[in-house]
Amino acid sequence: MDILQWSALFIISLVVVLKSADYFTNAAEKVGLHFKMSPFVIGVTIVAFGTSLPEIVTSISSVLQNHSEIVIGNVVGSNIANILLVLGAAAIAGKTIKINKDIINIDLPLVLGSTILLYIMTLDGKIGALESIIPLLALITYIVYNIKSHRQIEKPIAKNIEELKKEKLSLKEPAILIASGILLYFSADFTIMSVIELSKIFNIATEIIAVSAIALGTSLPELIVSVSAAKKGKADIAVGNVLGSNIFNALAVTSIPALIHTLEIPEQMITFTIPMLTLTTILFIFTTMDKQISQWEGFTLVLLYAAFIGKTFGLV
Repeated sequence: MDILQWSALFIISLVVVLKSADYFTNAAEKVGLHFKMSPFVIGVTIVAFGTSLPEIVTSISSVLQNHSEIVIGNVVGSNIANILLVLGAAAIAGKTIKINKDIINIDLPLVLGSTILLYIMTLDGKIGALESIIPLLALITYIVYNIKSHRQIEKPIAKNIEELKKEKLSLKEPAILIASGILLYFSADFTIMSVIELSKIFNIATEIIAVSAIALGTSLPELIVSVSAAKKGKADIAVGNVLGSNIFNALAVTSIPALIHTLEIPEQMITFTIPMLTLTTILFIFTTMDKQISQWEGFTLVLLYAAFIGKTFGLV
């Protein structure tokens, strides 16, 4: 296969990953409601997990194909894109994003904490099964807190859970759940396979493609939804989902694959990319101290993302 064929396979398989994850999450919501799961529990488990599902399946596929370096690139790249590109674009589109007190007091400290934990875990160049237990316990604590405090993690892409509650479960939902799960598995395999082959053709490290192309692709749903929500004056919901996605990425997407195989962390990730994520998170916290993100701050965030991509590819 030549460069055009591998590029086409990458784009198509990534699109299938995203759509399959969406169908999987929607079907899981309906099945959960059928078995009398609380909407709150569904919101902080199935729906929140679903926002990170593309990253999780591609990361597991990476480990199974002996390319664990893609995992950390995917996680860090997605989290940087979520803060700089997604929220930056949302601030530009909405002119100003108002951030509620709940997000500032709860989610922002957790985003920073999970980012620092990720940074510390990668300093020795690997993440093993034993290390992955710590972030998984932190994630469980976060989920339990959300359930007990009745915080609802909404997913703007999916239907409202109250609407889903009124719908009866048919055989279609379990069938969609199984079919989308199978599609997720195979499309993730093809995504990683194409990344590996493209990295060979361009002589670029696989983790660089993971930080850029895979990360950007898996952040596209959040980008589209956030911009749309910002235009409607409801960007605070998108902000909560982006930050929730970052927490899940840092705590779950790195830990679950590490249970299967030890993750190898490339030198560039330790010296540049992960510190960049940490600085980006700190910058975002300072940006939101006045409980809003202005339009000019949004432009700054997007420009920083462009500079990050340029630096990653050695263009700046």
